[in-house]
Order: sequence, then structure tokens, then C-alpha cells
Amino acid sequence: MPALRSRADTRALLAIIALALAFTITVLDPLVLSLNLPQVSRDLRVPPQLAGLLGGTATLVMAAAVLAAGNLGDAYGLKRLLMLGLGVVTVADLLSLLSPGYAYLFTMRVLDGVGMTALLGVPLALLKTSVPEQKRPTAIGVFMAVEMILCGVIPAFTGWMVTAVGWRSLFLVAPSLSLLALWLTAVYVPESPVRQRPRLDVIGVALIGAALLGLVIGIAAAQKGVLRPETWLPFAFSAAAATAFVLHERRTTEPALDLTLFRNATFSIALASAITLNFLSAGLGVALGQFGTKVLALSPEAIGALYLPGTLLIAGAVTLAGRLMGVHSPRSVLIVGLSLLSASGLLMAATVSPTMALWLLVLATWLCNLGALVTATSVSEMVLSRAPPGHTGTVASVQLAAGMTGYALGPTVYLLLLNIFFQREWLADAHSRAISITSAERAVDAARSAVAHSPGSAGYDPNLLRHAAGLQLDVDLANALRLTMLAVSFVPIVVAVAALLLVRRRTERDVSAPEHAEVDPRGGMPEGSAIKSANHTGRGLKPPAE
Repeated sequence: MPALRSRADTRALLAIIALALAFTITVLDPLVLSLNLPQVSRDLRVPPQLAGLLGGTATLVMAAAVLAAGNLGDAYGLKRLLMLGLGVVTVADLLSLLSPGYAYLFTMRVLDGVGMTALLGVPLALLKTSVPEQKRPTAIGVFMAVEMILCGVIPAFTGWMVTAVGWRSLFLVAPSLSLLALWLTAVYVPESPVRQRPRLDVIGVALIGAALLGLVIGIAAAQKGVLRPETWLPFAFSAAAATAFVLHERRTTEPALDLTLFRNATFSIALASAITLNFLSAGLGVALGQFGTKVLALSPEAIGALYLPGTLLIAGAVTLAGRLMGVHSPRSVLIVGLSLLSASGLLMAATVSPTMALWLLVLATWLCNLGALVTATSVSEMVLSRAPPGHTGTVASVQLAAGMTGYALGPTVYLLLLNIFFQREWLADAHSRAISITSAERAVDAARSAVAHSPGSAGYDPNLLRHAAGLQLDVDLANALRLTMLAVSFVPIVVAVAALLLVRRRTERDVSAPEHAEVDPRGGMPEGSAIKSANHTGRGLKPPAE
């Protein structure tokens, strides 16, 4: 009997690793290309105005199609869709090795994005069906730990690989992980029950895809100015598509997404937390790039190395968080994770200066990474526990759509706040030194770098920062970052308080019950009623996504 149990645990662990590998590809594939985009752009002669688009093409495709993938998985089989996605990613990246020019690579990035769409919500949905409910919190912790280790090690390894072999070697990373995940999935991951449905809600998935795509494009364009047509037109298009989606979903008999899920406090708080953790993680990366490069004069490699220390500790902490969810409740772990995110921002706000010690930057980055993954672990459990039977893929995809929205918002909002506060600081600096506003403006314009790391980002030459018409622009920028970090640090506190007040604490009855469905997909199950039938829990074969 112990031997059978050990064999079953081993198979479950290998299934979790397979699903974690598949999901991590969606993070690593765009990341390693973005980190090495200058070399790719130079060799393929990519026009400067298209370089950012090349790096983000696959992400835009995923944003537009994430809900469609969840619906297809629910209708035709999650495992089948995951394996198809892994195959498409492998082919697209291997063909990218042969890129003769940027137009060809753009096409391959679109194909790659289509494949990776199946690797977003589907692994998380499969985790739920692959692991018994009582072991799911621990499984999610292991899932996140695998992602953390790979995301900490592989970008550094690819940097060495590009230096030694060339940028085309980047497109061997995803196929290597995909083939391993494909084999493990085929052998160890069971198929999910296929939901019987007469048709796919094509109109619904098209409308929500258009809404998400318009939102992401508008957010990216907002970095250059909120009032520009390039910004508000995508926002208007997104709002119109979202409105049409809601109206359509309320009328159709087979909706792509059951909107009554949003009436549940646990589900809504979980999505708000997903937006928050991605917003803060992406925003901190931009802040570190601006401040570290332009004030502390750190190299891009040194800034990237800030994420390496403590990787294994974070992986262990995330695994522990999964176990604690099983003992206590996802709400408690969620509040801890959000508190760590807030602590990271407050630490930066308290210590940032032109002479800031590097170990403080490492600590702030570590706290942010730890808080983000602990929060993501609890969010995944909270979302999966509310997924109605047969809709797991769709619900998991909604979590990913919320996360992508937060990830797109982070850089834009951080840069907006940073520029607003920086202007306030250098104006006050000029006033204290009796320098005219005109002279101060000329000094700031002279200090602006001609090269931006991403579309719309503003850079400053560190040498000019220290000698700009008598102004201390390095101090002004440090103070601006302090105010920015202070402002955003209250966001996770607000979400944590909402979770404390609105999310019901798990009771002993909840722990022993198979599953609670607080929202029935048809609207017939009263909130808080337990589903006691194993057939109703949807147990049998389900995995994770952030």
C-alpha cells in the first residue's frame, strides 16, 4: 500500500512539473527575446519604431486569445489543447532560428503567441483536475516554485549563450522546455472531463479578445501621452467591445464566461490581487531600470542580477505557502503575500537615494518577488476553488487575463507617477536655488537621454544628472522614485483589507468538504452551499496558472 501511494505521488509530482514547465514558457519565451532585443534588432535591421512591437507581438496575441483558449479547452479537452500548444511553440521557435529578416520573425512571433495562448490558463485548469482537492494547495506551491527557479536561472544562462553562440540560440530555449513538457504531459497528466456543449461562443471570445487587445495597446501607448489619439482610440475601442461582450453574454444560452462569478467576493478579490501583483512586479522592473541605470549607473546585467539572489529561498517559501493554504486558508496566505509586496515598496520609499546601497535594492527586489509568488499561489487556489464544473479552463483564463492587464498597467502608471513627481521635485529644486523655470527646463531637456529602453519611457544621462545648471537632478529623481513607491505601496494594503473584510475565512467544515461552490454556473446554487458529490467537484485532472 505505501508503495502504491509513493508511485501515485511520484506521478502527481511529474504531472505538476510538466504543467509548470508549460506555463513557464509563456513567461520565459517573451522575456529572453526582450532582454536580447538589441542584438536581434541590429542583425535583422528592425526599424526602431517596430522593435518594441517585435518584442511584444506574442504577448499581444496571448492577450487577445486567452479566453478563447480556456473555452476551447473546456469544450474539446484541456490536455489535448495543451499538447497542441506545446507543439506549435516548438515549431514556431525552431522556424525562428532561420529568420532571414524581421518580417519573417514577426510572423513566427504571431504563431508563437497562438501556441503560448494554450499554455496560459490551461496548465492551471489541468492542475485542478490532475490533483486531489486536499493536495491542490501544496501542488500550486510546487508549481510556482518550479516557475521561480526557471525564471531566475534561464535568463542569466541565455545571456551567456547569446554571447557565446549568437542570438539565434534564444529560440532553442522554448523548444527544449516544450519537448520535455510534452513528454511528461503525454505520460503523466490525465485528460480533463470534456464538457458537453452544443457550440463555442465565438462571438463572446472574439469580443473579449478585442477588448483585452485594445486595453493592452492603449496602456502601452499611454506612456507617450494619455490624450493622444493613439491612446484614447484603443481605450474607446476596448470599452465598446467590453460593453458588447457583457450584453452578449447576458443574452446567450452558452456564454463564454458566466458573469455571475463576479458576484462572489472571493473570486473578485482574487482577480484584484492578480492585477495588483502583476502591476507591482512590472512597475518595479521599470523603476529599477530607470533609477539603477540613470542614477546608480548600474549596467543592465547588474540590474538583471538583482533578481537572482534568494531564488531558491523564494522557491522554498512558495512551496511552504502552498502547504499553509491547506492547513489554514488561502485568505491568510493572500494577506501575507500582499503585505510583502507593500513592504517591498515601503522599503524602497524609505531608503532610495543617489548613494543607495546595492544590498537594499536586492532586498527590495527579493521581497517583491516573494510577495508576488506567494500572492499568486493563493490567488490560483481561490480562483480554482470557484470554478464551476466544466468551466475550469475558462475561469483560469480569466485569472490570466487579469494578470496580463496588471502587467501592462505597471510600467505605464509607474512612469507616469515618476515623471509627475520628478517635475515637481526639479521645480522645487530650481526655486530653492533661485534658478528660473526656463533655465531649469533647459537643463532637464539637456539631461534627457536620446535612447529609451521601451516605447515612451524617459531616460536620463547620469553624468548630466549631476551637473545640470546647478540642479541636483539625481537627488530630484531619487525623491520622485520615493514618492512613486510610497504611492503604489498602498495598493496591496487596500486589497489586503478588502480580503480581510470580504473573503470568508475557511472553517473546519470547509476543510473536510470536497468543494464549495459559492456561485452556480446556472445561478441555482446558493452561496456557501457545499457540493458533496465527487462528480460535482470536477475532481480528477486539473493544473495551475498565475
